[in-house]
Amino acid sequence: MPLTIREFNEAPAQDVRPALTACLDVPRWVETLLARRPYADLAALLAASEALTPLRPEEVRRAMAAHPRIGEKAGGQSTEAGWSRSEQSGVDGDAAREFAAANAEYEATFGHVFLVCASGRSGAELLENLRSRLSNDPEKELEVAGQELAKIAALRLEKAVTA
Repeated sequence: MPLTIREFNEAPAQDVRPALTACLDVPRWVETLLARRPYADLAALLAASEALTPLRPEEVRRAMAAHPRIGEKAGGQSTEAGWSRSEQSGVDGDAAREFAAANAEYEATFGHVFLVCASGRSGAELLENLRSRLSNDPEKELEVAGQELAKIAALRLEKAVTA
């Protein structure tokens, strides 16, 4: 990793599938992107990825399982764990401690982890986002989480595949 767009297009599906799954653990999304190869360039791949949204509720739930709580650093050496640690770099110290209580309230309300595209955002900004989303109804919140997953997938695709 990363793959060039040429390598992405030409590699056997079984060699590319893990990279796509690291971007978004949604089999329909992964398999459709594989089936539609080749892509002219990274922009075409990103456009194809976006065209596969919105994600279905069951896909959002599945994909959320691959993400740690905001404020809890992912362990391990996997690609996903490394990306997650980088994406959450703005959530350290006091912000991470505040997230423990906020995450508990969120999970009690919605029954799943709070999911947000954290890349480049401060802990305070993310905490404000979590608190504002507590007023959503469960259906709307799952939709918002799906939109955030799509943003994360696009950022990760840009890390996994280069021009």
